[in-house]
Amino acid sequence: MLKNVSSPVPAVLRLAFPESKIFVAIPALNEGATIGSVVLKARQYANEVIVVDDGSTDDTAKTAAMAGAHVIQHTRNLGKGLAIRSAWLYARDHAPEIFVLLDGDHQHDPKDIPRLVEPILEGVADVVLGVRWGKTSRMPIYRRIGKRALDYATAAGAKNGLLTDSQCGFRVFSPRALAAIEPTDNGLSIESQMLLEAQEWNLRIQEVNIEARYDLDGSTLPPGKHGTHVLVRLITLVSEKRPLFFFGLGGAVLLTVAILLGFVVVDRFYATRQLAVGYTFIVAMSAIVGIISVFIGIVLNAMKKMVAGGSKTLGDRR
Repeated sequence: MLKNVSSPVPAVLRLAFPESKIFVAIPALNEGATIGSVVLKARQYANEVIVVDDGSTDDTAKTAAMAGAHVIQHTRNLGKGLAIRSAWLYARDHAPEIFVLLDGDHQHDPKDIPRLVEPILEGVADVVLGVRWGKTSRMPIYRRIGKRALDYATAAGAKNGLLTDSQCGFRVFSPRALAAIEPTDNGLSIESQMLLEAQEWNLRIQEVNIEARYDLDGSTLPPGKHGTHVLVRLITLVSEKRPLFFFGLGGAVLLTVAILLGFVVVDRFYATRQLAVGYTFIVAMSAIVGIISVFIGIVLNAMKKMVAGGSKTLGDRR
């Protein structure tokens, strides 16, 4: 259930881009200590700042409204993905020229908004990602390792290869991207899901280096649990978006194992005239599961293309 809270503060700050209609959206959960200053800084670059209070138990909504944000409240915690979706649907209804997403825990600095907005204003990008660039971002080593693992996992589901920072929540979208992408994942894997959608629609993606703070930890989950949750969901997304790759690759690996172990079984049989029952069982199971996996990948890929073709035809008729 959603509740809108109108801001009592008039928009009196000078905009950095007065000729453009820019919305900044901030999903927030118990960010009362930082949300006010983030909103005030963001308002320098936006016609409207939207804070989606995802069931906070502190004064996040009140503080954001006092700072001049339009607040959308979830009556209970629904997850970051649905918080982003609420902001996304609000933006679609109000048709901004630029739609910016950033976090409310002060990890992202709104002063970087002009640099991220620039490629879209110039018409050379549909999606711009903030990049917390390696060691220069002062990101803790365990976060860098986890982030890179999730980057590779996201790339496995993408058509156009690896992005430098697929998990950064600081990103900017054009009207074309706002219309095409459907953020539906309700969890922390929303960042990857949106990128996979963007690549499916052949949207132009650019990356821009940003500053990031790590002295304030705004995550509601431990890093290990966070990363595991996103990785598990990413595996599901890859299987849905690229079934031939996901099931075909797994099947090919199993068939390769079956062939290699088959040579071992044959070699041992000729040497000892005894059948290695254990290895033979593994060969048979690997071959059967591998063939089934490849078959599933081919069938699901064909079904996916048929559905996509049908959707395109329906869209053309409309």
